[in-house]
Amino acid sequence: MIRKSRIVWLICSTLCIAHLSNGQQTKQRYATLQQAIVATPQLNGSQGPRSVNWIDGGSKFSFIDGQSVIKTLSPKDQKEEIVFDGSQFKFPGTEKSFAYESFQWSKDSKNILFQTNFRHIYRHSGVSDYYVYSVASKSLKIVAKDAQTAELSPDGQKIGYERGGNLFVFDFPTQKETQLTNDAKPAFLNGRFGWVYEEEFGLAKAWEWSPDSKFIAFWQSDERQVPMYKLTDYKGLDEKYDSLPYPRVGDTNPTVRIGVIDVANVAKQWMNVELGDGYIPRIYWTSQEGQLALVHLNRKQNHLRLFMTNARTGEARQIFEEKSNTWIDVFDFFAGINHLLYFPAGIQEFYWVSERDGYSHLYRYDYTGKLLNAVTSGKWEVTYVHHIDPKTKKVYFTSTEASPLERQLCVADLDGKNKRRITTVPGRHTVNFSPNGQYFIDRYSNVQTPTQVELRDTNGKLLKALETNKRVSDYVAGHTYAPKELVSFTTSDGQKIDISIIKPLDFDPATKKYPVVMDVYGGPGSQSVYNDFATTGWHQWLAQAGYVVVSVNNRGSGGYGRDFEKIVYEKLGKYESQDFVEAATYLTKQPWVDGSRMAIRGHSYGGYMSSYTMLTHPGVFKVSLVGAPVTDWRLYDTIYTERYMGLLPENEEKYKASAVSPYAKNLAGKMFIAHSTMDENVHVRNTFQLMNALEDAGKDADLRIYPPGAHGVAYSATTQLLLFQQYTAYLETNLKKTPVNQAE
Repeated sequence: MIRKSRIVWLICSTLCIAHLSNGQQTKQRYATLQQAIVATPQLNGSQGPRSVNWIDGGSKFSFIDGQSVIKTLSPKDQKEEIVFDGSQFKFPGTEKSFAYESFQWSKDSKNILFQTNFRHIYRHSGVSDYYVYSVASKSLKIVAKDAQTAELSPDGQKIGYERGGNLFVFDFPTQKETQLTNDAKPAFLNGRFGWVYEEEFGLAKAWEWSPDSKFIAFWQSDERQVPMYKLTDYKGLDEKYDSLPYPRVGDTNPTVRIGVIDVANVAKQWMNVELGDGYIPRIYWTSQEGQLALVHLNRKQNHLRLFMTNARTGEARQIFEEKSNTWIDVFDFFAGINHLLYFPAGIQEFYWVSERDGYSHLYRYDYTGKLLNAVTSGKWEVTYVHHIDPKTKKVYFTSTEASPLERQLCVADLDGKNKRRITTVPGRHTVNFSPNGQYFIDRYSNVQTPTQVELRDTNGKLLKALETNKRVSDYVAGHTYAPKELVSFTTSDGQKIDISIIKPLDFDPATKKYPVVMDVYGGPGSQSVYNDFATTGWHQWLAQAGYVVVSVNNRGSGGYGRDFEKIVYEKLGKYESQDFVEAATYLTKQPWVDGSRMAIRGHSYGGYMSSYTMLTHPGVFKVSLVGAPVTDWRLYDTIYTERYMGLLPENEEKYKASAVSPYAKNLAGKMFIAHSTMDENVHVRNTFQLMNALEDAGKDADLRIYPPGAHGVAYSATTQLLLFQQYTAYLETNLKKTPVNQAE
């Protein structure tokens, strides 16, 4: 997945305006960019309880308090209890204080599984040691070493884990480890994904317990025919290379198949679904004992088929399919949604989020694949399904019905009737729902309000304010802040576009014209502008330095329906760049904008857009800041790219049109590019090919290489500051920050 860079986000209150000209106390400004970045934790405030896990069926939730204490809170009576205090424990057999990266509860809430000693491999993956803590006996013991993933069985009697490409279980009553698979070898793995599956289908754990704890279903992944990519940070006198299987567009893909292991007798059965040249991105245990649902996508990812399979025999039957003229999503990375198919317990029905009518809506099916009804409909989108309750026959979901810039929690009957909105405050709501359907934790903000975290019941009643972020307001009371404004305009071809604008401190529209920095991302399904309070420290610094800072929900963004998002299919770059140019045109019509001094900046897909827009629309932007860009989609991975650009060789000309380098001769301004040689996601070859094309065309550009930095370019707090100092200095030199007096 082409991702946004990890810019530092600052959250503060719009009640604290940057400049007070009526004689009130002047607020403190940042003396340096570093000061603005260092202030981030205070401005960001608290996001509420950390690592929330609902336990006891949803009657309580646990959370981390302080460094290592785990508490529980009962919504019914507001009672808090300490269930684990890490400061009281040492790693068994050592004098080393116990510490952990994450934890999970057993379904019966009697045991806690701790992940410790995490050693990173790439992205989400790494190896860890796992310990189990018994709440009753207060005992802590190791159950798995050097495992990549681990999970307690639903009955709490076992722990399953993947180590070295094989699957194992540890049985608590017998204290015995059993190896379930034994055929792993380099690039041939059981229960573990390779890079491209993990990155582009969004899952790190490639196996699943059945609800009754009898079976483990798993992916077996064979990457032995996938081309290897090598990378180095050039340290030392002799380069040491890392390598990983990485299929670029048109290359041989990993082959996968789904196996099911009967844990009691270690019997293995393969599900009889032919892979062909496609993918198996998802599996789901159903409410019927021993039945596994399996999702198949063709390589072009525009034909989805759903199979019901028998875990004991491998028999498979197709019950459902969906076809599209563009692509079909199976998850939503940007919304943090891993699944768009749902198989609730206790009912032989499944639910599927589809955009077949032009907007993402929820549809209800029985296990034969028969459509029972559409649960939701309208010119808005269901963005997250939180809870489906067969007993009350209700579904709780987040939607864009109020606005594509907002996310609001709603409830409806499973037959589609009696839909109502539960959250009422305007803004972007992120909900953590209890499994019993009685409570939820609501984290929200809007352009006037810093993050609020509240515990409510499903009638919407406030039970407890978990975080008001008063300390954010207290902090910004003495500091300047430039608020975000939400604006929309209509393009020359009639499309409404939403943008956000942060205006300079001491804003003087009557006598001054200001330069613009358009900070973009733009990738399919993403969204840059919300009615929320989140903003970046760099943006605040730029506003203080006299820049207008703009973000855009360009065509291709999620939240606006199928036609708005998928117009970019097989044409990446075309409509996104047009919308950035249209936004620039709209801004130049404002009397306080200097249209001759505009910059565009982006990272990853945003780096692609900042370079592509600069070169395909020369003269609009004076400066382009480019971070870790894709410059030719033929250099990127199969799953992501072919989803949006189609296949080679049939789409060769479309790939050429979407590449950046062929337009190098058009550079009319200044371009700054930053990349890392250890970027395993967007390979530095992209930047080197663009630089070569610019040089061949006699065009000057500025290049910065951060060798160890991976996809984020920067690899430490020091280098993060350096990178943004370089960006800022480049703007100062080539865009000039000083507002122009309109009288001149």
